[in-house]
Amino acid sequence: MNPFAPTDPALADSLAPTDTFARRHIGPDATQVAAMLDVIGVDSIAALIAEAVPSGIRTDTALMLPDALGEQGALTCLKAMADRHQVCHSLIGMGYHGTHTPPVIQRNVLENPGWYTQYTPYQAEIAQGRLEALVNFQTMIADLTGLPLANSSLLDEATAAAEAMAMCAAAARGKKTTFLVAANCHPQTIAVVQTRAEPLGIEVQIEAPGQMQFSDDVFGVLLQYPDTEGGLHDPSALIEKAHAAGALAVVATDLLALCLLKAPGEVGADIAIGSSQRFGVPLGYGGPHAGFISCQDRFKRTLPGRIVGVSKDADGHPAYRLALQTREQHIRRDRATSNICTAQVLLAIVAGMYGVYHGPDGLRRIATRVRGLTAVLSAGLTQLGYAVPDQVFDTLTFAVDDAEAIHALAVGRNINLRRYRDNRVGVALDETCDLDLIDDLFAVFNGGERPEFDASTLSADIKVEWPASLTRTSAYLTHPTFSAYRSEHAMLRYLHRLQHKDLSLTTSMIPLGSCTMKLNATAEMMPISWPGFAGLHPFAPREQAQGYQALFNELEGWLAEITGFSEVSLQPNAGSQGEFAGLLVIRAWHRAQGDTHRNVCLIPTSAHGTNPASAVMAGMRVVAVKCNERGDVDLADLEAKAIEHADSLAALMITYPSTHGVFEVEIKRICDIVHAQGGQVYMDGANMNAQVGLCRPAELGADVVHLNLHKTFCIPHGGGGPGMGPIGVAAHLAPFLPGHPVIAPEGATDASMGPVAAAPWGSPGILPISYAYIAMMGADGLTHATEAAILNANYMATRLGAHYDVLFTGENGRCAHEFILDCRAFKASAGVGVDDIAKRLMDYGFHAPTMSWPVAGTLMIEPTESEELDELDRFCDAMIAIRAEIEAIASGAMDRADNPLVNAPHTAARVLADDWSHPYTRAQAAFPAPWVRAHKYWPPVARVDNAYGDRNLMCTCPPMDDYM
Repeated sequence: MNPFAPTDPALADSLAPTDTFARRHIGPDATQVAAMLDVIGVDSIAALIAEAVPSGIRTDTALMLPDALGEQGALTCLKAMADRHQVCHSLIGMGYHGTHTPPVIQRNVLENPGWYTQYTPYQAEIAQGRLEALVNFQTMIADLTGLPLANSSLLDEATAAAEAMAMCAAAARGKKTTFLVAANCHPQTIAVVQTRAEPLGIEVQIEAPGQMQFSDDVFGVLLQYPDTEGGLHDPSALIEKAHAAGALAVVATDLLALCLLKAPGEVGADIAIGSSQRFGVPLGYGGPHAGFISCQDRFKRTLPGRIVGVSKDADGHPAYRLALQTREQHIRRDRATSNICTAQVLLAIVAGMYGVYHGPDGLRRIATRVRGLTAVLSAGLTQLGYAVPDQVFDTLTFAVDDAEAIHALAVGRNINLRRYRDNRVGVALDETCDLDLIDDLFAVFNGGERPEFDASTLSADIKVEWPASLTRTSAYLTHPTFSAYRSEHAMLRYLHRLQHKDLSLTTSMIPLGSCTMKLNATAEMMPISWPGFAGLHPFAPREQAQGYQALFNELEGWLAEITGFSEVSLQPNAGSQGEFAGLLVIRAWHRAQGDTHRNVCLIPTSAHGTNPASAVMAGMRVVAVKCNERGDVDLADLEAKAIEHADSLAALMITYPSTHGVFEVEIKRICDIVHAQGGQVYMDGANMNAQVGLCRPAELGADVVHLNLHKTFCIPHGGGGPGMGPIGVAAHLAPFLPGHPVIAPEGATDASMGPVAAAPWGSPGILPISYAYIAMMGADGLTHATEAAILNANYMATRLGAHYDVLFTGENGRCAHEFILDCRAFKASAGVGVDDIAKRLMDYGFHAPTMSWPVAGTLMIEPTESEELDELDRFCDAMIAIRAEIEAIASGAMDRADNPLVNAPHTAARVLADDWSHPYTRAQAAFPAPWVRAHKYWPPVARVDNAYGDRNLMCTCPPMDDYM
């Protein structure tokens, strides 16, 4: 103990650290808390928690976490981890490459809260900037792959390959069950495809392309072009062979290579997949990166993920929107073709803007330079006596006498090469390489000494030509957007024009139920751009990533402590992927017990749409369980169905607190019912932010939980991604957690299931965010955050409950961290639906709550703990004012057909137009609240016509005049 430590409590308090993070993160201060408790009608937060959280589920064990660090303490800790890394020039390839993120994009997109705190663009009118950026991405992918339709990103390349396989299987309508995969695809891609295929009964056959035979049972084939070893082969003949046999062709490819190489669509591919990482997205030890998928137009109904299309607004102006949403899992549930929910929007925008900034000529120059450097390296290695392939883009794979000696020499020069089990090495060049690096490589392959080349002979040996059958002649990125922003000034202004079209957390609260749009603190975000975290290749030797390994071990331990589980896997890189992984772990455990027949998954009707979709992907049959009038699981129906399916019961999927925003008192009984019939309990952790520090899933009886790190643990939503969905499991399930074919996570066993993500730890590049959040909050801070979230929700529910019906509450009339307002009666009384309320909120400067889910015609509101009282009151005041407008319409004081709600949102162009024919004033339209006069967010477009957009699907960017 410090001898100068004061014993006087007042003096000790005055000498305590001043940068306590929890009081920065949690919005309401002590004065605000007292005022809120007074409105709610309780004496203390403890009394409120006692009413909202059933005593029978409360943990009696405090969280055992390290003492909270201040912001500087956490940053110092993370800096020490980053400094433990050896950031080599990794020439490993395998779908991951060094790249330069243009600083104007790094600072103004990747590190900009105006871009990374946005929500998924379901409210199109206030997401026009992000939607335009995603159309740029889609156009870039469609152009480079030579296929007409692309979505707005997937989780990674391997996931995209698995999704493409599912698309091919859907086209076969179950009549064929075999999928061929070229043996020269990336190994992680093959493994993820196998993981996805097995529970669906799809047989994956891995064969060399030259030996492929297309039997009557083959529905598709996956080829890599260029292949994982760098080889370039014209796949058109093999694709013709597949088509002749009635199979579809998927081509995994490289965007930079396609700047010079004939496009997949031009060689006959039906679907193209890959990663956009090398277009300016940091390596981040494996992610997050935006995978891509493009296809022929006939597959638009089965294309997974989100598609951004172009429609028109109420004034006839072009407007972007998410198209064909009826394909998505929230609508189709167990009939969905995919459970994909989280995309990688932020990273897709970075990659798309990389294409915008460089343009077609710039990309071609980068690709030509990489190809030229590869040719120089090839010529030199040939003179050194190595037999290297002559038809490649950026990657050379060849035999050496002593691979270990070569690797040792390379690492000595701070270079990583690809390792093979035989005496071969791989060298994959990228845009960060230069002639000095080539000189270093020559020394590595010459026993450590720089060779003396005959310059004239070497120059003659450099060959950069390809056969005409492989050479691209078609144009790409011809839209003016890809040529308009060459200077940094122009690019900077373009990025800010788009940013200002969007509403993010920098504008106002985003009160989305179940989506948890909380503070993404600056201190949490800073480390993701540090080279020590951003610059590592996912397959670099483990000893070069000691800082990440320490971060993984600590974070896994903290998450295990918070959930009460034995082990945690960080691999799933989305919440939906966490669901899939958790169910596969349960499936693997049943099979290990000999219970291969257990395939029924019970799912309450209130569940997330991803739940039934994930269950089907995991090879399970969904049986719905009813909910009662309070929104809780109907215990009688659950028990009856558990008994009915006792012999085949695999699992129950349940969200806790419930999707209705209530702590179900009988959760332990629910788990007991399932366990009694031999099933396992999967808890959807989407609402874990209402549990942290108060209760633990494992103590409630769950066997598996997934955690949305982009909800509870502060990774930003990034406009719909990145996300992370790690899973925690009980001890008996731990042996089955995901493994990986390249670098096995610590603790992997022979029983480990296959990988669900391309990289061993999913998206490590964003894990410092959650690490920093937990480290800075500590046990008490995390618990107080949970209590504040429940406080904020109950305060808002109390205020708004005087004007709207709150649909579900617990036994004591309290909600958890979110609540549902019933708006169904307004359709009959005033002709107003939840869409109208959502659009009218934009005039007040707010994003709408979650609409019509889990109950149609309702709004689900979640304020999070980060919002202070003034912001909560502004939102409540807006909702109360809108309720008054609804009443005015119902009473006849406002016109039923021409009023501020049905015409919302009101753009500046509308309000400033010479003609104003509405029976309400311009001021009422645009300035309905005093705070809007002080700071006005103007929706850039009027209400978007969704039906028109689906009837006239356009998902790339031709000249805007063409949309009319």
